[in-house]
Amino acid sequence: MRVQAVMAGLVSAVVGYASSFTVVLAGLRAVGATPAQAASGLLALCCGIGAAAIFLGLRYRMPISIAWSTPGAALLVATGPVPGGFPAAVGAFIICAGLIVLAGLSPWPARAIAAIPRPIAGAMLAGVILSLCTAPVRAVVDIPLLAVPVVLTWAVLQRYLRQWAVPGALVVAVIAIAVHGPGNGLSGAALRPAVELTTPTLNPSVVVSIAIPLFLVTMAAQNVPGMAVMSTYGYMPPLRPVLVATGLASAAAAPFGGHAVNLAAITAALTAGPDTHPDPGRRWIATVALGAGQLTLGLGAGLAMALVLLSPPVLVTAVAGLALLSALGSSLAGAVTEPEGREAAVVTFVVTASGMTILSIGAAFWGLVAGGLTALLLHRRPPSERQSSSTAESGAERPEDRVAGIPADQPS
Repeated sequence: MRVQAVMAGLVSAVVGYASSFTVVLAGLRAVGATPAQAASGLLALCCGIGAAAIFLGLRYRMPISIAWSTPGAALLVATGPVPGGFPAAVGAFIICAGLIVLAGLSPWPARAIAAIPRPIAGAMLAGVILSLCTAPVRAVVDIPLLAVPVVLTWAVLQRYLRQWAVPGALVVAVIAIAVHGPGNGLSGAALRPAVELTTPTLNPSVVVSIAIPLFLVTMAAQNVPGMAVMSTYGYMPPLRPVLVATGLASAAAAPFGGHAVNLAAITAALTAGPDTHPDPGRRWIATVALGAGQLTLGLGAGLAMALVLLSPPVLVTAVAGLALLSALGSSLAGAVTEPEGREAAVVTFVVTASGMTILSIGAAFWGLVAGGLTALLLHRRPPSERQSSSTAESGAERPEDRVAGIPADQPS
């Protein structure tokens, strides 16, 4: 049975790595990283994930899965070049890591995150990843010979082996690059680990544009859902120590190019479920194996970067977009399902998806601001409060309370 748990952890590591490493590399490159710095960032993230997963698994004897922030990497893609280049981005990564540690040491940051309406948080995430999710369509139009087999593979595996859909699409993409790419292929790729230390700089606009949205996205789209997934399987890990551990891992990875380490939201189900081990008290072995697997996979960061450089950029983002389609669907559903706050969520989504930059601050921050202001502007009291106040005043419906025939006790 221990072998079963180890295999579940290794599969989780491979799935998590293969399904989104292209998003991470694209995000780091978007904010100014060189190929060597991006490969170093991927390696640093793998090391941070491995160290945190092994420590937390051994310390709490729970299957606490750790991953990099895929939505955070998508945020970097949407943000693009920043003033001060990659050193300023690294400075923002360190600030984000500090905020995560602070959230673990003090309860108020987590409460502040919880105070953001879920529709607005979901709409911001949807706006951030929208451009990536449209990449498969662009790839099919621009490079059909390479992209169509990738998309078809993803679609078939999505139907029959869902967890292998993105890794399978990645394998087909690698084969397509090998067949249609340069003659020397991957022969010149660097196989040894790439380590690049970047001296961070602090730029206020970059802190607002990257650090704060990265912290919000990582908390709202990774740590909170990760806790929810674990509770589904009967586990209640101590959130604050987990935040401190992942924040410290993020801080250690940042100078080497890593953006954020956090609780896993998707692959958590692969290690916490009953298929991992019949005994819930032994499933922590899977997360220790996941950590070891990530440390091993990190050694191939240079090869992964070489693969990305060999492929057409639109094909790389297409694979990343396929990996984020389910996240886009979940985010949009959370944004518009509840009628109350739907307008604010739509405003948040539109502003974030626009990709605009004001005062060198990216669209994710302005989307939150616009959505919050819209929510305040359109705030309505709950129907029960309106009904009780109208009854206390006159017990009769006033003409001004009717809007297009909607009764006064219903939201307009």
